[in-house]
Amino acid sequence: MSDQPQNNFNLIDENEVKPITLVGVVNFFWRWRKVFLISVAIAAVISIVVTHPAITKPKYKAQHIFYPSKNNSISNALLTELNQRQSDPLELGEEIEAEKALQIIQSGALLGRLVRNFDLMKHYGIDPKKEQFPKYALDNKIKENFNFERTRYLSIKVEVLDEDPKMAAALANGIAVLYDSVKTEIQNQVAKPALDIVERALKEKQSKIQSIKDELRDLGMKGITNYEEQSRALAEEIYKTQSSGRTGQLQKLLDEQKALIANGGNFIALNELIKLEEEKESDLITQYEKRKVDVTETMSHKFTVEEATVPEIKFWPKRSFVFLISVFATFIATAVVLVCVELFFKKK
Repeated sequence: MSDQPQNNFNLIDENEVKPITLVGVVNFFWRWRKVFLISVAIAAVISIVVTHPAITKPKYKAQHIFYPSKNNSISNALLTELNQRQSDPLELGEEIEAEKALQIIQSGALLGRLVRNFDLMKHYGIDPKKEQFPKYALDNKIKENFNFERTRYLSIKVEVLDEDPKMAAALANGIAVLYDSVKTEIQNQVAKPALDIVERALKEKQSKIQSIKDELRDLGMKGITNYEEQSRALAEEIYKTQSSGRTGQLQKLLDEQKALIANGGNFIALNELIKLEEEKESDLITQYEKRKVDVTETMSHKFTVEEATVPEIKFWPKRSFVFLISVFATFIATAVVLVCVELFFKKK
């Protein structure tokens, strides 16, 4: 009975792990101080050498910030009554406009034009004849050096990294300029067919009005120019003739009245019809003028908040940051390796 507790106590004592103390940690680092100093020194030298401009070329960052506009149609913004306008042309865009702007900036149409305008293949040293996948290499360069994002204030921020500070600013501003032209071209994909449709409808309407005018002219040749006035005057003449007993002249007036009645219905119908058609023509002319403005005139789709300027200070590499990270990471890695080494030899 008395031996069993004694055996349990010995078992726990044998498996007990010694706690880590400050003295033990200090002793550990002191024992391996030379290894730590050598490894940290090597890491420091490597970081200084690697981040030297002769080896790692510095990159400069330029940024352009703008708000997309809410206006999509120049005619609706400027040629429409204030109480009928859907949006104010001077109103800043909201979340949906910012998302659309990002989609256009990241589109192949805009980036492809940027590549051509600035000859980015040559700028990034990509030779299509030597490179197996030149487009893939160019895409990687663009992803590495370009950043597009929507800010918390719903503006669009364009950031460009480049070894040439002037090129970085030119690219950032160039993207903003291309955004305007590409969005205009996208809108013209609908605006131009819309203009053609309205123009055809207007010509058809004008042709129809001309045919009505021709019919009215034919009736005028028959002597019918104003049915109501002529009918009233003719009725008065017939009454006077009957009252005076001039039977010979009466028959002539009755024949004229019959001819007037026979064509009077057409005259009235054509006059009413031409009024309706001319009202529709007026609406089409207004639509045509608006659609023509949308196609021929241009207006900026953005409000520039900050235009990119030539940066004076390099953005990368930050030598002090790389130095500290390298030294710290090397110190931690060396400590982990040495702990493993001591545990390994201790088990042996």
